[in-house]
Amino acid sequence: MSAKVAIAQLNFTVGDLAGNRRRIADAARDAHAAGAAVLLTPELALTGYPPEDLVMRRAFMEATMAELRALAADTAALRGLALVVGHPAGGDDRTRSITIQQRHNAASVLREGRVIGTYAKRELPNYQVFDEKRYFTPGRETLVFEAGGVRFGLLICEDAWFPAPARDARAAGAEALLVINASPYHMGKTGERVERMRERVAETGLPLVFAHNVGGQDEIVFDGTSFALDARGELRARLPMFEERLGLVSVGGGAVDGGEVAAEPPVEAQVYAALKMGVRDYVGKNGFPGAIIGMSGGIDSALTLAIACDALGAERVRAVMMPSQYTADISWIDSRDMVARLGVRYDEIPIRPMYDAFEAALARDFAGLAPDTTEENLQARIRGTLLMALSNKHGAIVLTTGNKSEMAVGYCTLYGDMAGGFAVIKDIAKTLVYRLAAWRNSVSAVIPERIITRAPSAELRPGQTDQDSLPPYEVLDAILAAYVEEDLSPAEIVAKGYAEADVARVVRLIRISEYKRRQAPVGVRVTHRAFGRDWRVPIVNRFRD
Repeated sequence: MSAKVAIAQLNFTVGDLAGNRRRIADAARDAHAAGAAVLLTPELALTGYPPEDLVMRRAFMEATMAELRALAADTAALRGLALVVGHPAGGDDRTRSITIQQRHNAASVLREGRVIGTYAKRELPNYQVFDEKRYFTPGRETLVFEAGGVRFGLLICEDAWFPAPARDARAAGAEALLVINASPYHMGKTGERVERMRERVAETGLPLVFAHNVGGQDEIVFDGTSFALDARGELRARLPMFEERLGLVSVGGGAVDGGEVAAEPPVEAQVYAALKMGVRDYVGKNGFPGAIIGMSGGIDSALTLAIACDALGAERVRAVMMPSQYTADISWIDSRDMVARLGVRYDEIPIRPMYDAFEAALARDFAGLAPDTTEENLQARIRGTLLMALSNKHGAIVLTTGNKSEMAVGYCTLYGDMAGGFAVIKDIAKTLVYRLAAWRNSVSAVIPERIITRAPSAELRPGQTDQDSLPPYEVLDAILAAYVEEDLSPAEIVAKGYAEADVARVVRLIRISEYKRRQAPVGVRVTHRAFGRDWRVPIVNRFRD
């Protein structure tokens, strides 16, 4: 006996309860027409993931349950289909002097207009970008249901990273495991998921279907890549990365058949797709008509522009070059070249007159003081003001162009190049910026080669280059990865072969720049530790390791 299972790898929007419900209902009708006995939707599909503090609002929880009832009614005529839908359940007991949390991260099984069972997630993640223990109470029970002649055990995401929930489902009679997920992307995560699910298969001897979310939500991105393993742990189905898809597999007797096994792209292609989806969904789901990018002639703004055009279409992107007296001719020449290749609107606004006006206004106060970063920051802040003015007037969002290496060591200007609404490459180290630019040009040469090969410079003073005051980016990025992503101490990093002076300087710059990062726009997370939800370091902090 085998049952056909449909996987709704779909892009849901947090808070769009009615819209999400309609998408699930449409997928259910398609799955039913294809002969499916089960339709799996991702974790918290009805509300979108993560709903965060919305679940603390009584009105939100009541509206969610109303939409669940409406979904049951919408799909009542789909005879024989079991619809697994993720949603928060429960609420708060407000009859006492303190609020008693009774909410669960749950999933209900709907069949022919009725809820035939509800499962509450047992293992609540509280690390990296997750803080589910703030919102939910862990469940204790197991849910096994029958569909198409097969008994399925239901798990929610983190449950399947531990042995007990799967083991209990098997003890309760499950013949296959269904796992619904919202597992944010970072480099290496797809392989890690498969290996953890293989552990559950090996322990239980049961086939497993892993249904995953896709889409961008603030700084996190979900990659899809839903998959199915047979009872031997062999990969029998895998849906494409960063694409919506309704997948179908047949499950029964330990076997899994009929699914496509999409190729997994190289890491540069994965990261580029993650950035593209993050931009598209942040701009689109928030209703911005388009995006504005300040061009510099450098690789960071060039990569950001390429991503924006690929995500939104060139017609929704505007590039603005704001040359100063320090801007090299090749910077505006290369910028003009790139915008011509992409076909975006392009404007040039020289900032020298504004800079001179600022200098004149400040001349008495600055008398006798040598020029320093103050004058450099003035240029960046003039540019930031111009971009934000264009944003205010036309409604398009400003996409900032700073990379992770700069954000880490504070080589960015508050209210200057940090001014904007979304930081596209905020989690992309400079060395990865170059790799992504090369990968994008392998698809079609949109970034002029000189932008990639020239020495990087902020062009805020004569002859300036980034390496005047920083270690080579290969060294800087390696130290950053060790300290920020691996949590190694300075002594441990030095033991890996890096110069003590370089390590001490970089770690100091990271520490004193925390106040800047706290004021930066959100940006797409692609590493397992970005400067965002999973980096929570006090600004006032006298600890030194």
